[in-house]
Amino acid sequence: MKLLPLTPDGQTPVRVLTIAGTDSGGGAGIQADTRTMALCGVHACVAVAAVTVQNSMGVSDFHEIPPSIVAGQVRVVATDIGVGAVKTGMLASTAIIEAVADVCREVGIGRDGHIPLVVDPVAASMHGDPLLHEEALDAVRHTLIPLATVVTPNLDEVRLITGIDVTDDASARLAAEALHKLGPQWAIVKGGHLRSSEHSTDLLFDGDKFLEFTAPRIGTTNDHGGGDTLAAAIACALANGYSVPEAVEFAKDWTYRCLAASYDLGAGHGPVSPLWRLHSD
Repeated sequence: MKLLPLTPDGQTPVRVLTIAGTDSGGGAGIQADTRTMALCGVHACVAVAAVTVQNSMGVSDFHEIPPSIVAGQVRVVATDIGVGAVKTGMLASTAIIEAVADVCREVGIGRDGHIPLVVDPVAASMHGDPLLHEEALDAVRHTLIPLATVVTPNLDEVRLITGIDVTDDASARLAAEALHKLGPQWAIVKGGHLRSSEHSTDLLFDGDKFLEFTAPRIGTTNDHGGGDTLAAAIACALANGYSVPEAVEFAKDWTYRCLAASYDLGAGHGPVSPLWRLHSD
């Protein structure tokens, strides 16, 4: 696959900011984001929105960071270090979502600003369980998603956000249209959780045209952090000047390679792994 360019030693690399929750098991969340960013040759900045108590079996508890502190992390990074793209992950409450949206507009992050925003609307666990109350889901729909350059929900999140249960190509297109009506520049409906298919097809829609990105399905349950990895890779490519379709194509290939390199960890689902990049030419 075509990799992102590496900055020569001693020169400042492209910067990307992730606004998300931690994963104490290291497989998803900010840990997955920063692993992909580093191995894509990007300097990762972080704004911690929540601290989770989490292992390979799931999330058993979490602590929300005060909204003003979350927004403050975004502000100080954007106004001093500067970033080429931003992605969001787990934003645990309505107050945090609103604070993030406000500071993004303030510093020019989002579809109407100069810094692309990838919204990974973390609203469901990998088992399909809701992670946000309905009030916070409404804030995702009407406050966060309208700011997005591209929004990247999994199929369970598509169902929670739009009410559409994706089972085939026709329902995927309906869901992409419903997501786009919420206001993002581009919407992705990811096919990774549609396990009945031999291939994983992600559908990208800009309100006019549909684009499909397909990869063979890898027979593994070690897929923890796959959605975070895809969204982080999109942000890395956007920060390097790629168009949204080019960034999604890169991220699809990147995530496929990470799934192929996934490994066992603990008693539950192991993580996808960008460590394959260390062995590539």
